[in-house]
Amino acid sequence: MKMKQWGKLPQANPSAQLLIKNNIPYDTKEKQLEAIKRNWPTSMFIPNPGKDVQLEAVKQNGFAIQFIPNPDKDVQLEAVRQNGFAIQFIPSPDKDVQLEAVRQNSDVIQFIPNPGKEVQLEAVKQNGYAIQFISNPDKDVQLEAVKQNGYAIQFVSNPDKDVQIEAVKKNGEAIQFIPNPDKDVQLEAVRQDSWAIQYIPNPDKDVQLEAIRQDSWAIQFIPNPDKDVQIEAMKKDSRTIQYIPNPDKEVVVLYLLFTPKAAQLLQDPSYDLGLGKKMNKKQWKKLLKIAPYAQSLVKDNILYDTKERQLRAAKRDWTTIRFIHNPDKDVQLEAVRRSGFAIQYIPNPSKEIQLEAVKQDGNAIQYIPNPDKDVQLEAVKRCGWAIQFIPNPDKDIQLKAVKQNGYIIQHIRNPYKETQLEAVKKDGLAIKFIPNPDKDVQMAAVRQNGEAIQFIPRPDKEVVMCHLLSSPKTAHLLQDHSYDLIRKEENE
Repeated sequence: MKMKQWGKLPQANPSAQLLIKNNIPYDTKEKQLEAIKRNWPTSMFIPNPGKDVQLEAVKQNGFAIQFIPNPDKDVQLEAVRQNGFAIQFIPSPDKDVQLEAVRQNSDVIQFIPNPGKEVQLEAVKQNGYAIQFISNPDKDVQLEAVKQNGYAIQFVSNPDKDVQIEAVKKNGEAIQFIPNPDKDVQLEAVRQDSWAIQYIPNPDKDVQLEAIRQDSWAIQFIPNPDKDVQIEAMKKDSRTIQYIPNPDKEVVVLYLLFTPKAAQLLQDPSYDLGLGKKMNKKQWKKLLKIAPYAQSLVKDNILYDTKERQLRAAKRDWTTIRFIHNPDKDVQLEAVRRSGFAIQYIPNPSKEIQLEAVKQDGNAIQYIPNPDKDVQLEAVKRCGWAIQFIPNPDKDIQLKAVKQNGYIIQHIRNPYKETQLEAVKKDGLAIKFIPNPDKDVQMAAVRQNGEAIQFIPRPDKEVVMCHLLSSPKTAHLLQDHSYDLIRKEENE
């Protein structure tokens, strides 16, 4: 190709400059600065830019430094001030550059080999989660990290009690990342956030009561709370009875007394709640219509005493299944057909019920422990995003999900290559969620959407060529056989 042709091709698509060494469209400093101000990625098309051009480029976007060979310290500092992640493109940055980078974004410490303690502390002060990128942080760094964000303790190996206490003081639910926390740590956690009790296996009565005193609704996370804990919750809010399986009779009576219409009804001496023996069925029906959770006082289905009534109730309001003792298969099916989420109230649902639930709403799979592959497939078929509730989905499940929407790949850890390809074929821009995509994936993404090239660091040369051919202007030029994309030395 001739010099004139090379000048014309980059004007149509700047990516063509990647294939040649000389500055053809930006042959003066003024043109370079003007181009950089207009669009910083132009820096990748300017070989050997001067310092002023370098500084202008990194001020526009720190990532421009990746296109600058051997940038000096001023350029490095300017780059990481604009975007801390630019440090990954700087070989052997000094301490000043490192500190500037982690102040801009603490996560960039992952790109700093062997950062000193001062850099480590600066990073975790900005964001405690940065500790995950620090090998063997000392106690000072650990404490600083959990003070900033209690959840950072999940990245600390064998934290001592001081670090544990500091973490749960900041975020009570951080206790989920502490194996075998002692009672002091448990109490500190539920004081900070009562709902942290859901992450404490077998909390003792003191811990349960402390959680309920903070928030009565925390009882939903306590399996089989004893009578005192139930009563403490009921005193604070009678509505919490919905989360108490098999509530004690005294607790149910409290619930009725705290329900105004039920309390008024119970002023009639004939309503004595004598284990259902002295009240007749008509009285029980009247009471249960007002206060349905009193159903636990009797073994029989009183409001829903026939299968037909149970079915009608489930059709009218799927949540009523929670008030039906031992609903049969037809009633269960009716409920989950109305809402897949009804499965959360069905103990040990059969596979048929599970499948029906996820057919109605794929997200219902979150309430199914250990769903088999058929159920998983049905869930993602109904809603691809349901894959976020499936730990370690296999290749078939992944493919079924991303075929619906390429962006779903962001919820898949370590996706198979076939999954990556399927995702970008569906939506080329999904490549932004794929770290280090290989050449095949890059190519598939750019073919689906030429704009995907902006999310590919250092795209393969053939991928750049593909991008050029996808652009109408450059494709039109390249129809001329004299544009062979191999520049020959000429004296023109």
